[in-house]
This record gives sequence, C-alpha cells and structure tokens, in this order.
Amino acid sequence: MFNKVLRLIKSGESEGAKLECGGERLGDTGYFIKPTVFSDVTDNMTIAKEEIFGPVQCVLKFKTLEEVIERANKTSYGLASGIVTKDLSTAILFAQSVEAGSVWVNCYNTITPQTPFGGYKESGIGREMGEVSLNEYLHVKTVTIQLPYKI
Repeated sequence: MFNKVLRLIKSGESEGAKLECGGERLGDTGYFIKPTVFSDVTDNMTIAKEEIFGPVQCVLKFKTLEEVIERANKTSYGLASGIVTKDLSTAILFAQSVEAGSVWVNCYNTITPQTPFGGYKESGIGREMGEVSLNEYLHVKTVTIQLPYKI
C-alpha cells in the first residue's frame, strides 16, 4: 500500500496537479507518508479517479451543487462523501443525490458500531457494523409444507 500511495502521488505531479505540501516519505523507518495536499486537480487525473487509502487530499473546484453531485456520481467508487453547509435543504439534496454508502454533513468519518458502513459501486460489497451487517452471515430460506387435513 505504501508504494501504491507514493505512485499515485507521483502520478498527480506528472499529470499536472499542484503539490501544495507533503508528497514524500516521512522518516527513515516504517511506512509513513507526509500528509499531502494537491490543488488544481481535474476529474481526469488518476488521483481524482482512484481511492487513495493514504494521507492525500485532492482539491477540485466546482460552481454549483448540481455540478459537484454529477461529477461525484460519475466516479467508479462511492465509499463515502461529505458536505459542509449551514443550509439543511442543501444537505438533504446532497445526501439524497450522491451515490455513496455514507454521507456526512458538517463532520467526516464519524462512525459508530450501530451505523452500517460500506460503499456503492466498486467501493465494497456488503456492509460492516450495525444490524444490517448480520445479513452477511445469514442464508435465508423459505420452507412451505402443506399438511393433510384431519376431519
């Protein structure tokens, strides 16, 4: 994973994203990468299209909520999403429209054992945590038997 994250960071630089900070190994031992921020990221860049499970933040600009929802839904992934807003109607529209397994409003990565967690599209199969996660261990079967009538 360490080398994959570093390769993705290099692809961001080579594809024209602006490296604002980080982008390299942290220290001489272990598998640590400095927190990394890219600006001037566009939808066609690898760092915008891949799930980077490392300390990498990509900043993409948008003009309208509808535009950002459309762009988010064009991706192959849908693990989680978030929005920061004071407008409850905006938050609800975003939550209803974006194709993601988790939607956080005015917070991020807030997970409790009671809330299911898992993604849409290529971001996972099934759900972890919460009552719904028990479905992964069940194999439901219906058996119907007609018994003879006794007179």
